[in-house]
Amino acid sequence: MSLGRRKTARLRYLLMGAITVGCLAAVLFPRLTRQPAPTEESSLSIVSPPAETFGDLTDAQRRASELNPRVTVINNADRVMLWWESVPLDVRQRSQPPTRKSNIHRDDYAGPEACRECHQKNYDKWSEHPHRWMNALATNERVKGDFSGQAFIEYLGGKATFFRDGAGYRMELKRDSTRLLYAIHQTIGSRFFQYYVGKLIEGPFAPDHVYFQVDHVLPFGYWLDRREWVPIVHVWPEVPDDERFDPFDPPIDKEDKLNPLDIFYATACNMCHTTFPLAESLCRKPDKVANHAPARLHWHLAGYVQNQHAELWPRPEHASRVPQAQIDGILESLGNLDAREHATTLGISCEACHLGCKEHVETKEVKPEFFPKSPFLTVESTGEPIETGRSHENVNWVCGRCHSSPRPEFAAGMSTWNSVEAADAAKGSCYSQLNCIDCHDPHSAIGKQWKLTADEDDAKCLKCHQQFEPAADRQRHTHHTAGSSGARCMNCHMPHLNEGLQNVVRTHMIFSPTNKKMFEEQQPNACNLCHTDQTLRWTLTHLNRWYPADLPVEALTAAVAQPEQPAAIGWLNSDKEAVRLVAADALARNKDTSALAHLINALDDPYLLNRQFARIGLEQMLDIQLVDFGYRFYMTADERQAPLQRLRDALLSQNREKQAEITNSQTPPSPEVSQTNKAP
Repeated sequence: MSLGRRKTARLRYLLMGAITVGCLAAVLFPRLTRQPAPTEESSLSIVSPPAETFGDLTDAQRRASELNPRVTVINNADRVMLWWESVPLDVRQRSQPPTRKSNIHRDDYAGPEACRECHQKNYDKWSEHPHRWMNALATNERVKGDFSGQAFIEYLGGKATFFRDGAGYRMELKRDSTRLLYAIHQTIGSRFFQYYVGKLIEGPFAPDHVYFQVDHVLPFGYWLDRREWVPIVHVWPEVPDDERFDPFDPPIDKEDKLNPLDIFYATACNMCHTTFPLAESLCRKPDKVANHAPARLHWHLAGYVQNQHAELWPRPEHASRVPQAQIDGILESLGNLDAREHATTLGISCEACHLGCKEHVETKEVKPEFFPKSPFLTVESTGEPIETGRSHENVNWVCGRCHSSPRPEFAAGMSTWNSVEAADAAKGSCYSQLNCIDCHDPHSAIGKQWKLTADEDDAKCLKCHQQFEPAADRQRHTHHTAGSSGARCMNCHMPHLNEGLQNVVRTHMIFSPTNKKMFEEQQPNACNLCHTDQTLRWTLTHLNRWYPADLPVEALTAAVAQPEQPAAIGWLNSDKEAVRLVAADALARNKDTSALAHLINALDDPYLLNRQFARIGLEQMLDIQLVDFGYRFYMTADERQAPLQRLRDALLSQNREKQAEITNSQTPPSPEVSQTNKAP
């Protein structure tokens, strides 16, 4: 064959090969590049923006907006970032692989009734749990206050009465010519107190005033154990009486510091008091979700809003075209969602902890996961695989999403009042291993009082601290006889420092009784909470003798105004109201009658809440009712003086006679008597 023919044949073969490759490419390339068909994992339909809305944006503009998206960080909670246009590429590159599944959207939640068939026992226990009734509609079954029309409270020169009006409940406030009538729509709480949520229906304001438009917490609540109406507390920071909100004279507008009670219920309260899908909470309260999150979370806000709340973004426009003011308005609208219409349930139900369980209800073999997933959620990598089950981090995060909020703190860092137990627990070293549910059954109510015995409490600590399990070793550690109150783990490491609803309860921050900060700030220490008759010097001396505490005795006692008086008496004179409250509780709890005059003075504290706790303590200590002396803790300073004098006249003379009898009958202890049971 000639050279020319060979070239022609070669070209023919090359051309035929090229045609063949081209045909194969035409067939195979679409298959190689086509997105895989949705599998069983794809449980969500993603709605994309209409194509025509991109007409006024160039590709470069869209890419620029996605490379530099706007971000919202609420209350410095950068563990949850809300990105508008998109989650940045560099974040996605260092994050967990994306998913198309979800367990946190509204459609993922089945509701507690769906759990009942298989989990009857847990359902029944939950049905009696305070979580279940943390928030409820104001129905005959749920309202516990006295609305007979006969109950009333006189406060700040006015009178509030409580009655039924047909099927509804009413709260009426009158003082001079002012009349305020509220309709009650919801209840808060069911264990110690019940507060009420509603709107004004008659009052001296314009018809379009916010008091008539928005549900808010009403000014009086019902104390269930005492069966009496009382002013509400802790809806806003507690202040002395002369700074407290006057419910009979609410301000007219924001310039007059609009009613602090108008921390509207939907905006301020219902995320924790009700069960919202976690995706909604990510938009509404990302700072709450961020508390104790095991990983940093990035939320594609525009994608979620367009997919799940199209009513808030009705205009078909690209995310980059939405002005910041409109984004802020969308977040505000989400924050104002009324739980009665948008929550999974009122109160705290199964999926507040287990997340959306609809897939589990439909397919029992698919177990609920405790870690959130959503196509709009990007989970930043921690360097370790993210556990989705009932892990230590996930379980504690469940509790931390609600039981963590800013609170006033004692010097060592623990909160002064309740409901932030997870935040306090996280400050102690034990929480690196400890789960909330190690001590608390999440399905069972605690009840009015803690149910476990002291031995059972100790056993929980000894599971880890096994070196102290032998009684002799524990006695060497505590310097108290085994089984005595001073040998109990929690009395030293979780003392009663936290203002509960009607008792001072244990702090959840596990710490050492030698903590120097509490001594430096002259705040309650574990030793003098029990030994209320002893001085600070006595406590410091023993702690230095027993432990490597290295506490500067002279410097710390020199800072005390009256170092020779019992430390607890000194706390009653503190300028910090929380210290005074705990001191009065400790003295009454120990039935320290030598402090009776000081406890009666505590009934005249400038803080209403402190007077309430002093009343509780004295009544329990002496088995009396202060109302028999004409005393009510919410009286004004002038109103209190006559009842206080009656109390002093009746109680102090009796106490002096009793103390004299005790003193005359006592034999001084021998110096050789062991200090074991007398020391802190």
